[in-house]
Parts: sequence; C-alpha cells; structure tokens
Amino acid sequence: MTVPDEAFAHHPELRDKIADPMRSFMRGLTVEMLVERYPELEAALEWVHSDDEREETRARTLSERDDGDLWVFAYGSLMWDPALRFAEVRRCSIAGYARRFILMDDKGGRGSPDAPGLMAALDEGTGCEGLAFRIAADDIDTETEILWRREMIGPGYEPRFITARIGTDNVEALAFVANHAADVIRPELSRAQQIRYIAHGSGFLGTSHSYLQKIVSQLNVLNIHDPDCARLLKDVDEFLRNCQSEVPGETDQ
Repeated sequence: MTVPDEAFAHHPELRDKIADPMRSFMRGLTVEMLVERYPELEAALEWVHSDDEREETRARTLSERDDGDLWVFAYGSLMWDPALRFAEVRRCSIAGYARRFILMDDKGGRGSPDAPGLMAALDEGTGCEGLAFRIAADDIDTETEILWRREMIGPGYEPRFITARIGTDNVEALAFVANHAADVIRPELSRAQQIRYIAHGSGFLGTSHSYLQKIVSQLNVLNIHDPDCARLLKDVDEFLRNCQSEVPGETDQ
C-alpha cells in the first residue's frame, strides 16, 4: 500500500479494506482507454462529457473553496476504491442527503442497454454516513483531475461542497450529488425495478449486485447500518435465489 500508515490512524480496520490508489484501474481511467479496451462502449460516446467540459466544471467548483487540504465525501465505490492519494481517511456523516439507488447504468459500467444496472447517488434525504478522504493541498490539482475523469465522465452527478461531520468537527467536503436533469437519474424506479436492475446489471466494472454487496460490507466494517441498503441487498439476494430455483434442472435418464 502506497498510502502512509498514519492515514489510517483513526481507522486501522480499513488498512486492508481500501484499494491501493496507485494500483487502481480507476486512476488511469479515460474515455479513450475504455473505448480501446471495450469497443462496444463507442455507442455511449455521445453521452460523455468532453475534456473541456470536465475541466470547466472542475475549475469552477474548486474556485468556490478555501485554501488548504480538501476533504472528499465517499458514499459508494469511493469508499473501497478511491483511486486518490489521501493523507487521512475518516468516518463522517452529512445531513440533508441520503444514499439512494437511482443512477441507472446502461452505458457499460455495471449495466448495458439490454440489462441496465443501478448504482447509488447522493440525493435529498434524512442523512448519510460514509467516509471522507483528506487530500493534501499540494496534491489537489492532480488528484481532482483523476476524480473528475471518474465521477464526471458524463451527466449524472453534480459536484458540490457540503457540510460534513467528522468526529466533533464540521468540515467542508466535496461530494457528487444526483443531477436530476440527467436522464440516468431515475428516482421514479419502483422497488421491483431496482431489484431487477441490480440483479441483472453487469459491465466492465463488474455487477451491480457486487457493487451493492461491497457498499454493505464496507459499512459493516465501520459499524454503520444503512437500513435501505441492507434491505435492498436482502431483496436482491432473494430475487436471485428465486430465479435460480425457476431454472429447470436436467431430467434424469
């Protein structure tokens, strides 16, 4: 692990639960690399942001913050694979938002046009717990460029600074929240649709099912109980068991 031990001073239990950022697939993520490796993704190119669009939103967003280190709030895959060099990781909570499975993926990440997947977005709600990563001031430009290529690859999220509670302190943290103007944000999905998308969605990042499993697993390590995620995982697991039981077995001869 290339992250210093002191980064885990408050959470030694996370030392082996967070991927080495310098070895992360997500650190080198570019649209060009994805299309070269997965030619079928070329159909989604009209959806993605241009480099200029991403850089414009990054410059605008970062201009709104004070100088010093940067905290980044993680509520989904950033919790176990931030792909960012960080100086510290802390458990934190935010008010006024919730982790909701409303981001439909039919672009190839964890779903396809024929079998859409579903991922989490940060949306209005009663509160959300997760992790915050502190990026040293000298690393902010490099690391946020990597972060924007991942989180702002296309419409879906909006970068926003929000108040996060870490221990007894309130800090300003960068978060990526649901952009309801984007067609991939689907708050109208029924529970049955959520279950089906998570059960069947699969792409170059893995399955939507494993994504949900990892969220619940990482929250468990932190003794965080998200009742909606826990219930959703139980429902998806039950759905998959029922699907398997409906597959006809071989007839004995």
